[in-house]
Amino acid sequence: MSSTVVTRQGAQKTKITTRAQRASVEAAETERKAKFYGTRKPNPALAEAKKRGKLKMSTEPKEGAANPDQNGGVVQLKDIYGSAIAATELVRGPTGLVYDEKFAEHRCLWDDGYPECPERFTRVLERCRELKLVERCAVIEPRMASEEEVLTKHTPEQLEILKSTRGSQDVAALEELSSHYDAVFIHPSSYDCSLLSAGSTIELVDAILEGRVQNGMAIIRPPGHHAMKAEYNGYCFFNNVAIAAQHALDKRGLKRILVVDWDIHHGQGTQRMFYDDPRVLYFSIHRYECGTFWPNLRESDFDCIGEGAGLGYNFNVPLNRIGMTNGDYLAIWQQLLLPVALEYQPELILVSAGYDAAYGCPEGQMEITPAFYPHLLSPLMSLAQGKVAVVLEGGYCLTSLAEGGALTLRALLGDPCPLLVEKLQPPCESMQQTILNCVHSHRPYWKNLQLNATYGLEELNNVNPQPNFHQVIQYYVQQEPKPEPVRYETRHCYPVQASEEKNRIEERLAMLQIATRLTFPATRVCYVYDDLLLEHRNLHEDLHPEQPQRIARIFSRHEEYKLLPRMKRLKPRHATTDELCLVHSRQHVNVIRRTVEREEMKQVADKFNSVYFHPKTFECATLATGSVLQVVDEVLNGQSRSG
Repeated sequence: MSSTVVTRQGAQKTKITTRAQRASVEAAETERKAKFYGTRKPNPALAEAKKRGKLKMSTEPKEGAANPDQNGGVVQLKDIYGSAIAATELVRGPTGLVYDEKFAEHRCLWDDGYPECPERFTRVLERCRELKLVERCAVIEPRMASEEEVLTKHTPEQLEILKSTRGSQDVAALEELSSHYDAVFIHPSSYDCSLLSAGSTIELVDAILEGRVQNGMAIIRPPGHHAMKAEYNGYCFFNNVAIAAQHALDKRGLKRILVVDWDIHHGQGTQRMFYDDPRVLYFSIHRYECGTFWPNLRESDFDCIGEGAGLGYNFNVPLNRIGMTNGDYLAIWQQLLLPVALEYQPELILVSAGYDAAYGCPEGQMEITPAFYPHLLSPLMSLAQGKVAVVLEGGYCLTSLAEGGALTLRALLGDPCPLLVEKLQPPCESMQQTILNCVHSHRPYWKNLQLNATYGLEELNNVNPQPNFHQVIQYYVQQEPKPEPVRYETRHCYPVQASEEKNRIEERLAMLQIATRLTFPATRVCYVYDDLLLEHRNLHEDLHPEQPQRIARIFSRHEEYKLLPRMKRLKPRHATTDELCLVHSRQHVNVIRRTVEREEMKQVADKFNSVYFHPKTFECATLATGSVLQVVDEVLNGQSRSG
């Protein structure tokens, strides 16, 4: 029996054989992955770009590092698919609703015509009930804010002053105290209602952040966005949204909160409370008219953008004329709010939802139709993982307030935005100027606002004409200071519409309500899929990018995300020749049909641009077209919302 002798030459041969076998296995594995996952050949340019990127990241300092040497050679990479993977198990939760009948107690005792009235609360709630929205919500138990919670944004003196009026029956004293504040009335229940408003807003935010609800609405009063640290103002005592935002920062550890204030008046209280805080991005759209409209503040203009660490995080979009339309507001969303919000990536969105920009409100004198508010809210719901809290602020035309508020809640519930009855108009020249002024002021701080080119002094002096050269022109009309000591009007200190105008407004609002279609299919999404579509593939190039695995992987990912059980599957069908001929010539259809029956398919394919043929191509192509028509018919017939 001979012993096994391993020579140097034999060992070398074995090593070579082993390497060859390993290379063969790796090649087979690569081919298998290419077949099933569409792996493409390495791209030298892409590899070089990745190499440069890694080198750049290795030399860039970490956030907070004083110099690159503090990195310690550690590079933190961000997974661009992280958010998508994290959403795998994410399912839309219920919509929360918080309200309390006690809010109807707060009213002006000496002026029955005061616009901030109990009907502002009751009419919104009534319309929500008419549309059967309340029963679809998860009702959140309201509560009063604690004094500690209020004191996070207000002084002890302001808390005690209002607290001292609790249950008071001295109407004259209440009116005298109210006269020390601009546009304020105090009722014996004002303290309790104000605590209830703030506490209910906090409770809604907590319910959202704890995952008990997806989003929600607080139908509350008195409103809050004018309330300042040490002053009641504009019907407001405690700043509900600001207190709730501070609670989310302090108690929930949030780092990015977006506050969208679409009330027609500037929420100067909220602005001042977070003016130097980058954790809260405040975005306000308000009537300004060069400072002539209340609250007549220079700080409400477009160039007041924050200070200190908060520089660039305060947005004012001043409206310098009345009659702004849906198209004007849509331009603000598309050109300013959404680009910035996408870059900011908020963890929570709070909406100071005033409806005094709605058509019919005597204070706003704007033309926003009630059905347009869902169109403002809907894109915001795609941010912050849908964590959106809508908090009632102003609105003084009861009909448009009730309709706008109810349709906002309807949007939170996930119902589709209603089709607008009236055609959208392009943004007016004044709005264009305002948007460009805002872009100019915030451009240094937001990458998404740096897309437009800039011009210098040389271009300004030598280029003519200059239709695309925006020049920032600012107007501010200084108001005469009020004599000291200040006493504000407490009666009949608000705009009043003539009866003829009221009738005209009510007629148009009734027409809009009747014409606005609120019905929609119960099925949210439909789809078509058939394994037969996998038959179409390139017989001569396995790694061709248009390969069956494209749709196979898409379908598999839908299964992984557990989406298929939530969708309606339609039966696929082949498109008829007549349907194909709606856009193609009959000759073209026949060429494709005959080509797949011939052996020289590759030669025919070479005559086309980026096309290959397979014996199943015609069958797959007609099935694909017919499947698209199935989805279109399903949606247009009102059986599914989308597909």
